[in-house]
Amino acid sequence: MSCNLKFKILLVEDNVTFRQVLKQSLHEYFPCMIITEAGDGEEALRKIDTVLPNLIFMDINLPGENGLELTRKIKATHPETPIIILTSYDLPEYRQAAYEYGANSFLVKGSFTLAELITMVESLISVSDVPS
Repeated sequence: MSCNLKFKILLVEDNVTFRQVLKQSLHEYFPCMIITEAGDGEEALRKIDTVLPNLIFMDINLPGENGLELTRKIKATHPETPIIILTSYDLPEYRQAAYEYGANSFLVKGSFTLAELITMVESLISVSDVPS
């Protein structure tokens, strides 16, 4: 990815360690990516309108409002923004709920490779969607 492209991601994750590992992994492949972090739903809602991310990673289990409700709220005002749900629970009911609430994809923490993560990011956002 060319550095003149401003590819923006919002990471909504309360686990600081996981959030930092995910951020570092994304920066290894996308060094010019602008990554904004939020530790809970309230912080995410404050940041989304100023950041205008091209992609959001959303944990389900957040302090306060859960990630599924937050996904529904964000999709109501930003329907074009892809959201990848993150969870530690690989359960069919979690997957189904994620898609019902408007998520575009679903990742189980600790069970995906960097290559899978990169492929998912690239499949959800084409370079043509990213402003220069």
